[in-house]
Amino acid sequence: MIERCTTPNQPGWLALREALWPQCPRAEHEAEMASTIAAATDLVAFLAYGLASNPIGLVEAALRTDYVNGTNSSPVAFLEGIYVVPESRGRGVARSLVAAVEQWALSAGCREFASDAPQGNTESHAMHRALGFEETERVVFFRKVLA
Repeated sequence: MIERCTTPNQPGWLALREALWPQCPRAEHEAEMASTIAAATDLVAFLAYGLASNPIGLVEAALRTDYVNGTNSSPVAFLEGIYVVPESRGRGVARSLVAAVEQWALSAGCREFASDAPQGNTESHAMHRALGFEETERVVFFRKVLA
């Protein structure tokens, strides 16, 4: 079962976020979850629940109106993060979560759905391809310290 998150206290949301982004402090997760609920037209989160109503997957997405690499329209739905617990992978959970975001994006007027993944994360690349995404470009980011 897929459910849209409607409260920052949605059962399982925090635990799945902590599994996906373990380096992020809990307070930051909680603030971002509250922001997602407050900005419900521009941000969305869906959770997948298993047979015993246990949380097994998470997807978060945003509507972006700035330039999104490889796209030609605006707004663009952007996959901010997706996570499925290891024991539920390969069972269509990610596909169902992405389908929920696609419906949300279509209702928001999006014609494109984008995402990114680190260059070395071949598991993520394979998942994106399996979900119907196509690679558009590779970018190397640079910085220069000024002070």
